[in-house]
Amino acid sequence: MKDSETAIFRQQGFGQTMGLGERPALVLVDFVVAFDDPKMFGGGNIHDAVLQTVDLLKFFRKNQLPIAFTRYVYSEDGSDSNLLTAKIPSLKILTENNPAGHVVPELEPRPGELVVRKRNASAFFQTDFSSWLARQCIDTLVITGCVTSGCVRATAVDSLGFGYRPIVVTDCVGDRALGPHDASLFDMQQKYADLMTRDELISNLSKTFGHTSAEQRPRVA
Repeated sequence: MKDSETAIFRQQGFGQTMGLGERPALVLVDFVVAFDDPKMFGGGNIHDAVLQTVDLLKFFRKNQLPIAFTRYVYSEDGSDSNLLTAKIPSLKILTENNPAGHVVPELEPRPGELVVRKRNASAFFQTDFSSWLARQCIDTLVITGCVTSGCVRATAVDSLGFGYRPIVVTDCVGDRALGPHDASLFDMQQKYADLMTRDELISNLSKTFGHTSAEQRPRVA
C-alpha cells in the first residue's frame, strides 16, 4: 500500500484502535488438514501460521480461557450443498468423517473446547457461535486461522457486528497467496479489527492473566 493511499484512510479517520476487553476467547478458523496441504486448499504462509499458533493455543489453555475451532462440514450425500460449493465445488469433500476436514494434529482440540461446524465463510453464519460466546461472557475474540482473505476476514467482520472486539493475530493467520493476505490485513486494520502479533498479544494478555508461554518458539520467518 502506497503512503499516499494510507494517508487517505488516516485523513478520513479510519484505523482507530478498539483495544482488548476483559474476557477474551480464541478462535482457530479452519486450521484443518486440507487447508494445511498445498495440494488441496493450502499453500502460501498457512503452514507457518499453524506453527505460530501452537504457543498461543498453549497460553489460552494454561489460563483456562475459552477456545473454539471451526471446520467446514458438508453432508456425504451433498444434500446441504450451497452457493459456496457452487463457486468452489471441491469444498464438498470436507465431510464429517474425511480426515482432510479435521483440525491439524499440531492444534488438535481437547475435550471442553468448542468445534464449530459451518458451511459458509464466517464462524458466525448459521451457527450457534455467537450464543456460545455470549454464554461465556466474552467481549474480545482473538482470531487465528485461514485463509486471511476469506474465512478469517468474514469472521472478523461478523465479530465486530455482533459486538465482540476482533483481534486478528497477524502471524497466526495465513493465506494461499500473499497478496490477498497482506491486502486483507490492511483492510481489516482500517475498518474491522485490531491487529497484533502473537508475541504482542501474549504480552498484553499476560498483564491480566499472569502467565507467559513456557515454551515460546522463535518467530517463523
